Amino acid sequence: MPGEVRVLVYQAAHDEEQLQAVRAAYHLVSKRLAAVPGMLGNELLRSPADPTALIVVSRWVDLAAFQRWEQGDGHREDTAPLRPYRDTRLAVPFGIYEVDASY
Repeated sequence: MPGEVRVLVYQAAHDEEQLQAVRAAYHLVSKRLAAVPGMLGNELLRSPADPTALIVVSRWVDLAAFQRWEQGDGHREDTAPLRPYRDTRLAVPFGIYEVDASY
């Protein structure tokens, strides 16, 4: 049975100025997405092992809800503020995962 989905978008901040810019962009994008149907919320995570590595994790009711938003007209414009900070060290700067089990 399909369930919740997590979408991970890998970001990078190589100095304090970029970190502040990523945080500001994250908050702006989050406000834009707050009313998107099917989105349950999101978080900005930072790695203690590599402080330049950040991830935006969004939670969705299911894959179909995420895909409807992603294929919609506003997707690229809504997320544009974060795009300059994608982690280019990675071949693929995002991942989509269905929740297989949880407690």
